[in-house]
Amino acid sequence: MAHRPGKKEESRAKILKSAGRGFRSRGFGGSGVDGLAKDAAVTSGAFYAHFKSKADAFREAVVEGLAELKDGVEQMRAQCGARWHKEFVDFYLGDRRTCDLGDSCALQSLSGEVARADDETREAFEVELRGIIDAVAGGLEGTSKAKREEAISLLALLVGSVTLARAVKDPAVSNEIAAAVRKSALALHAAP
Repeated sequence: MAHRPGKKEESRAKILKSAGRGFRSRGFGGSGVDGLAKDAAVTSGAFYAHFKSKADAFREAVVEGLAELKDGVEQMRAQCGARWHKEFVDFYLGDRRTCDLGDSCALQSLSGEVARADDETREAFEVELRGIIDAVAGGLEGTSKAKREEAISLLALLVGSVTLARAVKDPAVSNEIAAAVRKSALALHAAP
């Protein structure tokens, strides 16, 4: 018999999902507990009933967001087979680049925030990042070292390009960045 989440777990998940959107769109410094609670349609007291601090909620939102990326990579690998790499690049440079910032990839939108976070958050981020790297590398060919290097390079290319593409005002420049990186990301995969 499957475990059905109770009201408290559902409330916590709702607050965490909303906090993740807030942190992605406004950053850690631009998100106060009162605003995060309001976004989730709960009181600040209800927020604190689930998270001891804003930093605690941020850490959990980072972990959840990175876990979603890892799951997405694994699902894309399973659904697309050998084409997964191209599909992933196209998805990341398309939808993940143009969606609302609150719905953006946590790896892209929160890495800069994590770099300024406490050691516990940075350690949690690193654990999840290692899982993402492993998930990407698992769909590549070559030696273990070569697959890991390609996975890291691919993630850095995609995250960096989406960061740049989101930062510019002119959609033509954003598209130019995405097109250039798409070409490089696909060539990286094709390299011997």
